[in-house]
Amino acid sequence: QVQLVESGGGLVQAGGSLRLSCAASARTFNSGAMGWFRQAPGKAREFVSAIRWSSTTTYYLPAVSGRFTISRDTVKNTVYLQMNSLRPEDTAVYYCAASSAYGVDYTASRNYVYWGQGTQVTVSS
Repeated sequence: QVQLVESGGGLVQAGGSLRLSCAASARTFNSGAMGWFRQAPGKAREFVSAIRWSSTTTYYLPAVSGRFTISRDTVKNTVYLQMNSLRPEDTAVYYCAASSAYGVDYTASRNYVYWGQGTQVTVSS
């Protein structure tokens, strides 16, 4: 059983930055991807960003493109989400997830097998 542990959330003012980390207890898969999703109060969970393990291919929600950067460390089995120019609408619980599938839609939560417990990000105006 693979465990994903997120860290790095917190309270920040609008325009500020946070860096989220997701550490996997073991190498999840040789293929597939790691993703970040978020869920704000009263809203459905939405895709934020994803990165393929086997390449540097990345995916972003249009609303965060240019502000957020996803990266991975294959030695440490860790994925990062650097969040800059944060806005109040970025406030949510952020979840890390692992997908074992190859060539699927990595923006869809149904394609992810393992999930972390979530970390709260709050952006004040």
